[in-house]
Amino acid sequence: MSLTASIVLHRTPPGQLIAAMRCLLGEEAVEHIYLVDNSPDDSLRRLCLGFGPRAEYLRVPNRGYGAGHNEALRRALRRGAAFHLVLNADVCWEGSVLTPMLRYMKDHPDTGMMQPRIIYPDGALQLSARMLPTPLDLFAKRFLPPSLTRRRMERYLLARRSHSEPFDCPYLCGSFLLMSTSALRLTGIFDERFFMYPEDIDITRRMHRSHRTLYWPHVTVTHVHAAASRRSMRMLRIHLLNMARYFAKYGWISDPSRRDMNRRLLQSTIPLDAPLSPARG
Repeated sequence: MSLTASIVLHRTPPGQLIAAMRCLLGEEAVEHIYLVDNSPDDSLRRLCLGFGPRAEYLRVPNRGYGAGHNEALRRALRRGAAFHLVLNADVCWEGSVLTPMLRYMKDHPDTGMMQPRIIYPDGALQLSARMLPTPLDLFAKRFLPPSLTRRRMERYLLARRSHSEPFDCPYLCGSFLLMSTSALRLTGIFDERFFMYPEDIDITRRMHRSHRTLYWPHVTVTHVHAAASRRSMRMLRIHLLNMARYFAKYGWISDPSRRDMNRRLLQSTIPLDAPLSPARG
């Protein structure tokens, strides 16, 4: 079960990277880790070179999050890795998370992608498995007051669905994606037209056409979740531009594949009597 992993770095706080690498290096299944640095300087180089022989430092131009991971994915595919983990630097966990996930993927070869239960540092559930968004979903989530959008956000973020059992989902957020490389060879790696934000929606829905893309809550990781586009006008502009590119690719109003995938998702998940909180989803 050969496994590679990648983290894309951009002015990443050293303490954050150390915590993530401690988790990865503690997993015996991880054979090789690509640290893809697209920071404006090489201040992280010395730290990265100190992580030992399983870690490889790659200094690349900043062409975006998906393009950075593609630098690693191409190498992982040439290496013959059976699985690859796409990981944010602000994710950490206790114990072994990857071993049971890999065991499940080996026993269920129709599974192309998996994501564990993700929580915030305070222990609250992060609603990382979602419906495929419409333009209205994203506009409402970003610009309208929660008092007007509560029911719509509960539906889009699956807040009214049980997260205690696995389910097949067409959109898994990109902070932790464990992928089968055989599925990647069929569906393709990240679409580099997207600099940031919709690249995880795009790759999940492409893989979802032919494989299970599974939310699997039997193991848990913690994600800080910076939400940069809520604090920076520059990142907000990048977010909006790339979401426009996403909807231009699949359809703004008419997107039959989105409709069908979302319908099947809602039919397969278990409704809750009371919704989970979607406030930070």
